[in-house]
Amino acid sequence: MALSIGIVGLPNVGKSTLFNALTKKSVLVANYPFATIDPSVGVVAVPDERRVKLAALSQSEKDVPAAVEFVDIAGLVKGASEGEGLGNQFLQHIRQVDAIAHVVRIFENPNIANTQEHINPLADIELIHTELALADIETKDKSRLLAGKPMLYVLNKESGGHNLDETPSDERWRRLMEFFENTGAHYCVVDAHVESELRELHADDKQEFRQEYGVFEDGVNGLIRAGYELLGLISFFTTGKDETRAWTIVRGASAPKAGAAIHSDFETKFIRAEVINWQKLLEAGSFAKARELGQIRTEGKEYIVQDGDVIEFLHG
Repeated sequence: MALSIGIVGLPNVGKSTLFNALTKKSVLVANYPFATIDPSVGVVAVPDERRVKLAALSQSEKDVPAAVEFVDIAGLVKGASEGEGLGNQFLQHIRQVDAIAHVVRIFENPNIANTQEHINPLADIELIHTELALADIETKDKSRLLAGKPMLYVLNKESGGHNLDETPSDERWRRLMEFFENTGAHYCVVDAHVESELRELHADDKQEFRQEYGVFEDGVNGLIRAGYELLGLISFFTTGKDETRAWTIVRGASAPKAGAAIHSDFETKFIRAEVINWQKLLEAGSFAKARELGQIRTEGKEYIVQDGDVIEFLHG
């Protein structure tokens, strides 16, 4: 299922650095506006411990994750809706994605250029909102409105710098938190630079690196999962000796629609689905034991697949 999230924000807020951390690609990261012109695209594995545990249970030869696509889009500036800073080109790129990860700078560093007079996260958010809304006024195809796209705010901090989240009394941080509380908007906090550096390290060295920089949570994994949920996606699993795989479907999909993620025959020739929650399968220890315990359910065409279901499809 090819759904994508566009990484959007003002210049020099850390968009390309974040993209590098997400995708392990090397795109140009520069201390000046418009270092990114053409969008970069990366397909990112969705971290999921449930899949890993199922693969271990089945002793699967292959472990295949769900995936989500991220697109690094050049920085927008005031007047983008009128073509300022190649704005029309960049806004068109945003129209192509299904959701937006809006990167907002919450650190102060005089050595990293800032296109605004001061670091003010809420003002930056309002500026981007305004440009998206103004661009929508001129849009004839109302099915492709920018302002209506699902949005996740990514608050980018900098280890060792002055970060607003570390000074809760800062008026700028207080107003930003009020915005999230009043609007119910989703946000996460990452240190894009640290996460980008971590992508080069062996797993054994990552924990030591995190302790050194005081970044203990994996912000990138949290962002990927949040983006997946932002798109309204869930995963169901198939598992066996050959392969354990997470399949991506839209929340609310019926069993036949979910089966189509594997093969079209599973939808058009659907007979029934045998379903068990992933945790119950782990507790049972095997499909055979779960069947013996009566924990495997038989579901028909009307069944709405739940996140974490393990399914075997039967078709004609």
